[in-house]
Amino acid sequence: MKHLLRSLLCCLALALPGMPAALAAHAYAQFGDIKYPAGFDHFEWANPAAPKGGTLRMTTNSTDTSFEKYNPFTLKGSAAPGLISADSSIYGNIMFESLLTSSMDEPATGYGLLADDVTVAPDKLSASFHINPKAHFQDGSPVLARDVKYSFERLTSAEAWPLVRSQLSDIKQVVILDERRVRFDFHSAGADLPLVAGSMQIFSHKWGAGKRFDEVITDMPIASGPYKIARVDFGREITYERDRNYWARDLNVRRGLYNFDRINYRLYKDTTAQTEAFMAGEFDFIQVFISREWNRRYKGPKFDSGAIVKKLFPMGGAGNFQAFMLNNRRDKFKDIRVRRAIGLAMDYEWMNRQLFFNAYTRMNSYFAASDYEAKGLPDAAELAVLEPLRSKLRPEVFTTPAPLQPTTTPPGSLRDNLRQARALLAEAGWTYRDGALRNAKGEVFRVEFLDEALSHGRYITPFMQALNKLGIETTFKVGDFASVKRRYDAYDFDIATLSLEGFNTPGKELPDRYGSKAAATEGTYNYAGISDPAVDALIELVQKAHARDEYVTRLRALDRVLRHGYYIVPHWFVSNFRSAYRGGKFAYPAVSPRYYMVDSWVITTWWQDPKAGAH
Repeated sequence: MKHLLRSLLCCLALALPGMPAALAAHAYAQFGDIKYPAGFDHFEWANPAAPKGGTLRMTTNSTDTSFEKYNPFTLKGSAAPGLISADSSIYGNIMFESLLTSSMDEPATGYGLLADDVTVAPDKLSASFHINPKAHFQDGSPVLARDVKYSFERLTSAEAWPLVRSQLSDIKQVVILDERRVRFDFHSAGADLPLVAGSMQIFSHKWGAGKRFDEVITDMPIASGPYKIARVDFGREITYERDRNYWARDLNVRRGLYNFDRINYRLYKDTTAQTEAFMAGEFDFIQVFISREWNRRYKGPKFDSGAIVKKLFPMGGAGNFQAFMLNNRRDKFKDIRVRRAIGLAMDYEWMNRQLFFNAYTRMNSYFAASDYEAKGLPDAAELAVLEPLRSKLRPEVFTTPAPLQPTTTPPGSLRDNLRQARALLAEAGWTYRDGALRNAKGEVFRVEFLDEALSHGRYITPFMQALNKLGIETTFKVGDFASVKRRYDAYDFDIATLSLEGFNTPGKELPDRYGSKAAATEGTYNYAGISDPAVDALIELVQKAHARDEYVTRLRALDRVLRHGYYIVPHWFVSNFRSAYRGGKFAYPAVSPRYYMVDSWVITTWWQDPKAGAH
C-alpha cells in the first residue's frame, strides 16, 4: 500500500507545473513523458495470449565465429551469444536483468522490472530503487540490495570491460538502505542517470565470488532472467531453455513476452556458410546486411512456395552508425586537411548504383535521419550552446553550414573531388614525387584498411583505387575475428570499417565513443581517437539536459562540431530491416513497436504458430 500510494502521489506530481517529472514511482522518463500508467496490464506491442512453446533457432549478426566464456562484461575473449542483447533496448537480455526495463514504443523511459518502485531526488543527484519481493535468481535465492551493490562494484572494477565502466562512470556509489532498498548517488545531476542506473545488469553476489572479475569465465551465471543455459558446444552452439520458475512471468512488463521454450544460437565461420546454413534449414531467422545477397540469393522456389519468407520490417528508431574510422592517433591523420582529402576520394554514388542496387542513403550526420542532425548554419538556440566554447572551436563551425559529404552527382565528379583532395594534401605538406605521395621528410603516405570481412572488399577496393590516384599507397588486410578485434581494441590500425549501434536517445554512450578519456583507453568505442575539449564539454551538456528541446539543441551542436572535425568517412544507411525467416512456423503481434532492433523483437515477442507443429 505504501508503494501504491507513493506511485499515485508521484504520478499526480507529474501533471503539476513546476514539479520535477522524475518522481514517478512505477516508471521513470528522462523528460517526464511516461506512456503507460501505474498498474498497466501489458505493453501494447506484446500479445498476452501468445502461446508458449517450441524452439527458436538463431544465429548472430556479429562477426564472432566462436565463443569461450559466459561473462559478457569483460574485455578479453568472446562471450556466448544471447547472454546480453546486441542493442540497448534491454530486450533480448534473456539471462541478465536490470532494475528497470525499456519499452520498445517510447524512448528514454524505464518501467519497473527487478524494482517495483523508483524515486528520484528533486535535485536529481540520486535515485533510489525498491526491489520487488518476488524477484529471485535462477538458483532460487532472492535478489537483494547487496546483489545490486556487488554488481556495480564488479562492473566498475578494473577487470571489467572499459565500455561498461564508462557507461557507469557518472555513478559515484551505490548505498544499501535496507535489504531491498538501494540508492545510486551521482557525481552530478543528469536527467538520464536514473535510466543508466536502472539499466545496469544485476547478478548474484555469489557469481564469481572470491575471483577477479576477469577470471570469471566459464562460471555458470547466477542471473534472474527468463532463460538459463541448457546445452553448450563451446565455440559453436548454445541453447537456452525457459526457466519454469521464472519470477516475472506474470509481471506486466513481461506479459506476452519470451514465448519460446528454447532459444538456440549457432555460429558459422563466415557469412557465406551462414547463408548456406539458413537456406538448408539449420536455423529460423536471419537479417541480411549485404544488398547484393538480398537481391540475388534470397529468391527461388523456397521463397515462391512460402517455405522461406523474405520481408522488409520498417526501422522506426535509430539505425546503426557505420563509417571508415580514421585512426586520428596516427600522425598522418592529425591534419584536418588530410582527413578531408581522404573523404573526397570516396565515390559513394558509384558504389550505390553499381554495388548496392540503389538501396542506401548516404550518411552526413553522426545521428543520421533523426531530430539530432545538424543542418545549415546554427540557429539562435544552437549558437547559445556553442558561443561559450568559441575559443575551442574552429571558426567554420559558426560561419559554414554543417558539412555534407562530397558527391559525384553531376555537375560534380570524382575527378573534381580528387583535384580538391590533391590541393588539400599539398597544403598539409604532402606532394607527389618519385612515384608516391610524400611529406617533407620523403616519407611515403601509406594506409592499411583493416577488416574481418573479405566481402567488404567490394566497396573498399574502389576507395583504395581512388586514393592510389592521389599517390597514397594502400593495402587491404583481412584477418579472423579474434585477431582483428585485438587490433581494434588496441587501436592498431589506420582505417577500419566499423558499425556502432544507434541510440534513440544518445547519452550514456557518448563519452565512450567521442570523449578524450576514451581516446586514450584501450577497448572503448572511440575508434577514431577523437580528443577535443569542445566535444567533451558538449557531451557533458547533452547529459545534463533536463528538457527535450534543450537536449535536441545540444545534440545538434555536438553533431555539428564532430562533423567539422572530419574525423571519419561516414557510410550509408537503410530504413528497414532486411529479414528472412522460416515460413509457416511463426506468428507475431499485430502491433509493432517503433523503437526496436529486429533480432531482439523476434526473441522477445514472436511465438511458434501452434498450427505449425513441433520443430
